[in-house]
Amino acid sequence: MTELNDLLALMIEKGATDLQIKVGKPPIFRVKGKIAILQGPPIVPDDLKRFSCSIMDEEQTQRFEKRRWIDLSYSIRGLSRFRANIFHQRGTMAMSIRAIPFKVPSIDELGLPDVVKDLSLKSNGLVLVTGPTGSGKSTTLASMLDYINSNRECHIATIEDPIEYLFQDKKSTITQREVGQDTKTMNDALIAIFRQDPDVILLGELRDLGDVKIALRAAETGHLVLSTLHTTSAAQTIERILSLFPSEYQSQVRMQLSLSLQGVVTQRLVKTKDGTGRVAAAEIMLNSPTIRTYIEKGNTSNIYNSISAGVNVYRMQTLEQSLIALVANDVITYQEAYLACNNSDILKRTLQGFGVEVPEMM
Repeated sequence: MTELNDLLALMIEKGATDLQIKVGKPPIFRVKGKIAILQGPPIVPDDLKRFSCSIMDEEQTQRFEKRRWIDLSYSIRGLSRFRANIFHQRGTMAMSIRAIPFKVPSIDELGLPDVVKDLSLKSNGLVLVTGPTGSGKSTTLASMLDYINSNRECHIATIEDPIEYLFQDKKSTITQREVGQDTKTMNDALIAIFRQDPDVILLGELRDLGDVKIALRAAETGHLVLSTLHTTSAAQTIERILSLFPSEYQSQVRMQLSLSLQGVVTQRLVKTKDGTGRVAAAEIMLNSPTIRTYIEKGNTSNIYNSISAGVNVYRMQTLEQSLIALVANDVITYQEAYLACNNSDILKRTLQGFGVEVPEMM
């Protein structure tokens, strides 16, 4: 009889980042971005019930039965940490599990530019890490937090759902609160966080208007706030935040955001040319005087060109500039860059200008 810990051990052995478990199919791994189906019998409902019971406590089981889904974290000593999402599909349980290494990778190990270190050491303001699901947002956020922990004497307070990476105090002191475990709701934790004397606040994700309001308030009152959003560019990030507010508050929020936003890191994970793994490509937007004006006036359509022009002075870069460098350095193929980019015309024209042979894409 296969147990969940056996599957998780095999997951780490194969170098898989994700594991999908559903009734009627064998377990499915994601290895180097590709789907790999485990050879063996299909999963049955009793398997999933047994797997879920092995990682949920009584309180988590009650929450799952009430909501029909739950996010939680789970550790196997000496192996790895895992983030699990347990849910229902087609009338049966299913699980999606992601491996989280015990060691937090450094900003350098992630291949991110040094300007990300500078953003991490800002004394106040809002810094957002964005991208689609599976783009490494949580890992980048953790690497930034670890950089702060190693270089600044301060109090870091996190609110996560669930806690993913575990941190030990270095130069900083860190308190980590998990929704459902240490606080009933995200909103309760956000309200209480100002009484905990934090210098740096990490919010796992800005999910709604209430989260954004408190993040802006914290950023405006002398705290550095780090968080994530599911957006695909800096301009879209700003538009998403503004869209949460009623129209009569838009002008006020644009002003708030123009003054408090320090930067946006938007990333993708792209398969390497040699097939050994994936590499981060990132758009970096800093709140330069020009971009601050665009945010205040609502001219988000001009932000992309300002990022592109700010490479040398501000060390900004568009996603396309990041991808172009990876193609030019033979790290990724043009085909992978094409799949990851936001603007294929700019990608193609720039590479052709560098003398790179660009195949026609459908």
